[in-house]
Amino acid sequence: MYFDSRYLYIALAIIALISIASGGFSLLDLVMSIPGVLIAITFHEYAHAFAADKLGDDTPRMQGRLSLNPLSHLDPFGVIMLIFAHFGWGKPVEINPNNFTRKISARTGEAIVAVAGPLMNFILALIFAIVFYLFIGFAPVFSQYSTTGKVISDIIQSIITINVGLGVFNLIPLPPLDGSKILMGFLPYNAKRWFENHIQLFYIIFLIIWITPISRMIIYPIMNIVIIGIDFLAGLLVSGIFLLITLISGGKID
Repeated sequence: MYFDSRYLYIALAIIALISIASGGFSLLDLVMSIPGVLIAITFHEYAHAFAADKLGDDTPRMQGRLSLNPLSHLDPFGVIMLIFAHFGWGKPVEINPNNFTRKISARTGEAIVAVAGPLMNFILALIFAIVFYLFIGFAPVFSQYSTTGKVISDIIQSIITINVGLGVFNLIPLPPLDGSKILMGFLPYNAKRWFENHIQLFYIIFLIIWITPISRMIIYPIMNIVIIGIDFLAGLLVSGIFLLITLISGGKID
């Protein structure tokens, strides 16, 4: 069954326009979001391509998707949504499960490729959370009271938020998101066929959710939980780093 994705793009673009018209966005927000958007989308899509390539499918490599060049992965509408709503998508990585050479089923392979993208976003969020703690730990005065330090802090936090948003958004089990492909990898055959036969219905559900406040009701609470968890883990790791430095330096840190 066919669903014209242009309607989805139009509806989601309207969300961005409403955000602008309501004063919920500024040029400064746009500038601060650019690093996070480029990093989140590029590494997300690269992770899909990398996973498929490691499973034996050279389709992403042949299409130039096994690259960290952002221009290879950006989808205009997905970028707009990441900037304005902190959840969005990149240009989908095409794969051919028939090319998988690993001893796994095509469904399992597709699920592995699908989960690679969101997983990469969560890993990036953790890395930048650690960077943030190290930044404010080693340069507390600079990071808190100088304009440059404040800008750097804001950009790092934006990178964390956007990566978490992209990861959480794509785990929702509705097509065309990664979550639907992950779910398909675990469904029994009959359930999988039913899901595929009703794909248009799920697209409509997806559309209804994302053009209404339901999307924020679903995504933002989950994002907050994930960010709290990442923040806690990053704090523990950085505390361990400082403790190690203290022990190495004989209990003194200049």
